Amino acid sequence: MLTSFILLILSIQSPLWPMDIEPERGDPFIIMNKATNELAFFQYGDLLELYDVASGKEPELTPEGTFTVVVKAENPYYRKSDIIGGAPTNPLGTRWIGFDALETDGRIFGMHGTNEPESIKQYVSNGCIRMQNEQVEQLYDDVPLGTKIWITSKVDKTILELGAEVGIVRSSSAKSGQ
Repeated sequence: MLTSFILLILSIQSPLWPMDIEPERGDPFIIMNKATNELAFFQYGDLLELYDVASGKEPELTPEGTFTVVVKAENPYYRKSDIIGGAPTNPLGTRWIGFDALETDGRIFGMHGTNEPESIKQYVSNGCIRMQNEQVEQLYDDVPLGTKIWITSKVDKTILELGAEVGIVRSSSAKSGQ
């Protein structure tokens, strides 16, 4: 009885996604490498999209780790400066894909569009991942709530090598460089 209770408590408090990542082979998965400012979308063992992005102006501003997409919004409201969604001055662009970094609720850290497309590939944000509006709209349509995102800063690995490292890339794809 005590063993069952302990197992129940451990199963409730253990993360559903192990820290060494190991996603299911068909699940959608995102990798963002801060070292290269690239974001990759994988599904069914294949790299489906690779995007240039912008990230934190200081390395610690964009948190590293494995997180979960928990919020999605079209034409998001920018509460910091009280800018309505869809306004050309809105720095969040046309979509928000929020994730639960640092135990937040998906409204602090996210992938979003931008009203400054020239900032892409730069280290300029306050911690979010900026994307071109057209690209974040595509990703928004492809990524369901619950999708995992792994943010890292590995300078010595390609996106495909990172995907192979966590077991989401078919080994033939990683070896051939596709």
